[in-house]
Amino acid sequence: MNIVVLDSFTLNPGDLSWDTLHKLGSCRLYDRTPKEEVVERLKDAEFALTNKTLVGAAAIEQLPKLRYIGVLATGYNCVDIAAAKQRKIVVTNVPAYGTHSVAQATFALLLELTNAVGAHASSVRNGKWTASPDFCYWVSPQVELAGLTLGLLGYGRIAQAVAKIGQALGMNVIVHTRTKPADLSVRHVDLDTVFKDSDVLSLHCPLTPETQAIVNAPRLTQMKKSAYLLNTSRGPLIDEAALADALERGVIAGAGLDVVAVEPPTAGNPLFGAKNCIVTPHIAWATRAARQRLMKVCVENIEAFVRGTPLNVVNP
Repeated sequence: MNIVVLDSFTLNPGDLSWDTLHKLGSCRLYDRTPKEEVVERLKDAEFALTNKTLVGAAAIEQLPKLRYIGVLATGYNCVDIAAAKQRKIVVTNVPAYGTHSVAQATFALLLELTNAVGAHASSVRNGKWTASPDFCYWVSPQVELAGLTLGLLGYGRIAQAVAKIGQALGMNVIVHTRTKPADLSVRHVDLDTVFKDSDVLSLHCPLTPETQAIVNAPRLTQMKKSAYLLNTSRGPLIDEAALADALERGVIAGAGLDVVAVEPPTAGNPLFGAKNCIVTPHIAWATRAARQRLMKVCVENIEAFVRGTPLNVVNP
């Protein structure tokens, strides 16, 4: 078995072990692979593993030995699925490994928007509390979440985990999804309502032609001026220029984003300087526990394929 990992560093920058993968056969690890080197590095590979490195149709056509592509993530748009299927190459992904970590990060963004813990701690380090004439002060409004409406666009595993946290904090949860959820603790609403009624709108839907730029200027104007927007899903769900403009004009109160449309981002992304906008570098998935689960499932996917009973196949 000849295995090549095209971009191993983000999954394992050194705090995990690749031993279980090495036990499966010959394994070559590359921290990163430029697009012009994909074919060269995979030319003898039967098994390719990739996180974000693109394996497109042109590359697949030049790799006659390739039998399997394992995506080290849940989203698999880094692989040309149609080209792989035509070549009878099985493509798998790793669902559900980061559910709790991403839900946790979603609320980390929200709590920073509502409580500004980092900004307050910084002000204390800079001497503002020492110089204060009062026993306390705040540098931004403190917002209580209990009683507010948490809107979820999508209701998969992560959104369900986010809903439970929101409910534990006393929030009312509304959901817009194509299929009405069986969960009676949340209220299913149409798309207009989830934008209009949410005090906090959190995105948890896949990126499709229908959802690309689903958050746009007209939709943002539907939201409350006091509302917060969260995105730990996919960057292109948001029209970034429209969101930056809305934040600058106070159309909504703030945004917390762990993803942007192009990653790594291009210089001059309008959200980086936007008012009341927090952007983190796509780290919601990256706890050690989540990455350990991802690696475990990656190995299990390969083992299942070798047994003839492949798991988590995205191009059946």
